[in-house]
Amino acid sequence: MMNQGEHDHRKNKIYKVILILLIGLTAISGVRKDLNELLTLANDVHHFADRWFGDVLPTVHARTLLPAETCIIKTTSSGADDFHWTGHVAQGKSIEIKGISGDINAEPASGSEIEVVARKSARRSDPDAVKIQFVEHPGGVTICAIYPGDDPDRVMGCEPGSGNGHSSARINVRNNDVRVDFTVRVPAGVGFTGRTVNGDIRAASLSSNVISHTVNGSIRISTSGYAEAITVNGEILATLGNGNWPNAIEFKTVNGGITLDLPASLSTRLTADTFNGEISTDFPLNLLESSSRKHISGTIGGGGRELLIKTLNGSISLRRAG
Repeated sequence: MMNQGEHDHRKNKIYKVILILLIGLTAISGVRKDLNELLTLANDVHHFADRWFGDVLPTVHARTLLPAETCIIKTTSSGADDFHWTGHVAQGKSIEIKGISGDINAEPASGSEIEVVARKSARRSDPDAVKIQFVEHPGGVTICAIYPGDDPDRVMGCEPGSGNGHSSARINVRNNDVRVDFTVRVPAGVGFTGRTVNGDIRAASLSSNVISHTVNGSIRISTSGYAEAITVNGEILATLGNGNWPNAIEFKTVNGGITLDLPASLSTRLTADTFNGEISTDFPLNLLESSSRKHISGTIGGGGRELLIKTLNGSISLRRAG
């Protein structure tokens, strides 16, 4: 098992690799860049690395976020039909899917019932070693792909909410090629959250709010609600029907473009940054500071809620829907 010193050393090596990539992008572009802009974006990449590479790759940690009495945990082993679950979540609550390797696809349900199907595949590893676990909690339902751990006496759990923290449960996925692809049918009024490490996330024609995080994969969203999307290596394409998000929302990637289709009546405070790309928008902007084709800070409509858009290597496009 990796000790804390080895873990910190690995994180530092990853940060160094990222900084080398940043320097390489500067050399390849052959164009003088704004140093402050570069440092801001580099800081965002550092946070990506800390969130994903430090805590997820090459090992994944698990911790319990909710007291035991607030959760009902159930586990299923694989079989001919892999995993299939149907159930109900009250409107205003969410269905959350958490994978490690594999795509997550969400589509609208025909009625009020949620349906989740997980299909496992592998070339050399044993699919039976990967379990599917779900947790019922006050915020809805969380369903996770649980990979075997380094220590057989310690079992990784399924945690609701974002991120993975340091705990006694640690799994190793470097030598496990089991892929779990999720298909989720989401009823109207039920939120959807998709989180994976190596895979695409697609949420098509939903009528609720969407949160999506991956590391190595693209994100495509279309919903009548609002959404948030973060990846490291992949493009982001999102269509939002609701511009009245309650707090700041983010669309961030390191390597990929970002295209957003937004309501024509949108009012927001916009911050958009790219390092190796350009920014275009259909919306009239009231600029709050000096802007360029690579950096915009301003308001759309009456301003208000924040919209943060950042990429390192790609262009940003804001399009007026309808």
